[in-house]
Amino acid sequence: MFLPHHPGPRLGPRALTRGRAHGPAAAIADYALIGDCRSAALVSRAGSVDWLCWPRFDSPACFAALVGDSGNGRWLIAPVSTATRVTRAYRDGSLVLETVFATPTGEVSMIDFMPISGDGAVVRMLHGRRGRVAMRMELVLRFDYGADIPWVTRLPDGDGIQAVAGPDRVVLHSPVRLRGAGLTTVARFTIAAGESLAFTLAHGASHQAMPTQHEASTALEETESFWARWHAHGRVDGPHAVLVRRSLLTLKALTYAPTGGMVAAPTTSLPEQPGGTRNWDYRYCWLRDAGLALRAFMQAGYFDEARAWRDWLHRTLAGSPAQVRIMYGVAGERRLLEWEADWLAGWHGARPVRIGNGAADQLQHDIFGTVMQALLEIRQGGLPADRESWRLQQALIDHLATTWEAPDEGIWEVRGGRRHFTYSKVMAWVAVDRSIAAAEHSALPAPLDAWRALRQRIHDAVCAQGIDPARGCFTQSFGDTALDASLLQIPLVGFLPADDPRVVATVAAIEGELMPHGLVLRYDTSAGTDGLPPGEGAFLACSFWLVEVYAMQGRMAEANALFARLAALVNDVGLLAEEYDPVTGQMLGNFPQAFSHAALIAAAARLG
Repeated sequence: MFLPHHPGPRLGPRALTRGRAHGPAAAIADYALIGDCRSAALVSRAGSVDWLCWPRFDSPACFAALVGDSGNGRWLIAPVSTATRVTRAYRDGSLVLETVFATPTGEVSMIDFMPISGDGAVVRMLHGRRGRVAMRMELVLRFDYGADIPWVTRLPDGDGIQAVAGPDRVVLHSPVRLRGAGLTTVARFTIAAGESLAFTLAHGASHQAMPTQHEASTALEETESFWARWHAHGRVDGPHAVLVRRSLLTLKALTYAPTGGMVAAPTTSLPEQPGGTRNWDYRYCWLRDAGLALRAFMQAGYFDEARAWRDWLHRTLAGSPAQVRIMYGVAGERRLLEWEADWLAGWHGARPVRIGNGAADQLQHDIFGTVMQALLEIRQGGLPADRESWRLQQALIDHLATTWEAPDEGIWEVRGGRRHFTYSKVMAWVAVDRSIAAAEHSALPAPLDAWRALRQRIHDAVCAQGIDPARGCFTQSFGDTALDASLLQIPLVGFLPADDPRVVATVAAIEGELMPHGLVLRYDTSAGTDGLPPGEGAFLACSFWLVEVYAMQGRMAEANALFARLAALVNDVGLLAEEYDPVTGQMLGNFPQAFSHAALIAAAARLG
């Protein structure tokens, strides 16, 4: 750190060896998201930035308290005394967060945002609203997921510090005097009614010039204008418009502007079970999740995102169809090696904390259906397609024709061995069906007779082998009796009508076996199919799928009731995680989750 009474550019990291760590992190629902369409940060209700990766979503974190403790990096600005009331909300139509702290002596608001310029910065603006409030700031910078203590020095031309370690430099510009306290940079100050202060934290490469200092008011105006323009461009109405708009803004925040890729979530290793090991890194681009999000964008009139994703897809899938992966890095990277950050304690003790995702090497037939569905909708939306795009689709279908009969790891990325998952076969059918529709829609050259025959073979196989004869319902995999919530997609993708007796029986079986607390579980984790210890929360996307199926079956009272229950689960700023524990009432899994928000939008559209 540095000594505030000494003007020189030192001390170094080993000179200060003791820092006071606080933990564990806040509840998942206590966080809000800010972002610049390149990376994102999570801010707690207590005013602590506990997660931030720079310069990309999948870069090493410099604040990792979310999956460790404050000693692994965080940035706290909050009243010294415990606030009597904390309220927060996004400024209308934006990703600019405003938190209001009320204390016995006064009231102060804090505006948090990441400037949309893409320079890589976080701005925190304080405004005194009433009385006088004593404030504290605590900054703990730790690079490489909380492992590396940077060399911290004072800026030569004013109040502020810079922290350097390896390739990274982070600079804090402060309007108040800073001092070192162990391994933490701290400040104490008072803000009175009518006063304003702004802190800016910026990232840059350590071998380049100092990052640009943002003028806070100008950056706020530019950022709010960007989000307002984007928000106004969409077409959203109906009784759930507020939820849908916030979900669309969240999905937009998870897009990576330089390439058009889209991450599934901005976090890693938030657990699917408290204290459990089902902890995965979601900061990558799943073809499935992005495809569902694109449908939501296009339904609302956002076609720029669809065009950018299509171009990202063409570049990313370029090469042999046999090497198509289920997920990629935000620039199309293919090697997402999984390893464990064993120095991190995990969110409330949930270990291991995983970086990278080994599921990138899995075989999942369903992604072909998701991609073909998205590309068909992009064409139907009027975006021009080039010849190479269609050649790529043809090559993918030719490849799928040779592989769909093989077992795979399935939509849930099981680690217990490959099986003939029914949903995977259904989505292989979707891939062929949507390719036929694309050829017919756009008069594209295709071996339609061969494709129609292939489509029928897949359909026949699913209906013959994916059924439990005793119950008349579909099953998780061929020759099995277990259930799987992914089977709810059968009517949603048009494989069979919603009133088909086999679909009706499947819904009834899911209601009886996968809804112990009125929300939908993915499957019975105690069966050992996934090769992991049992136990997880209700999967929110699956519950939204059931809303849609209810509506398709004319069960509108049940559809609306379930949607209302799910809508009530969003946190105070409208965000959803991957899962929810109905027993404890807490969100679980990575946050915020694109899959959940895309499913919310689809269910709202179905009800509307």
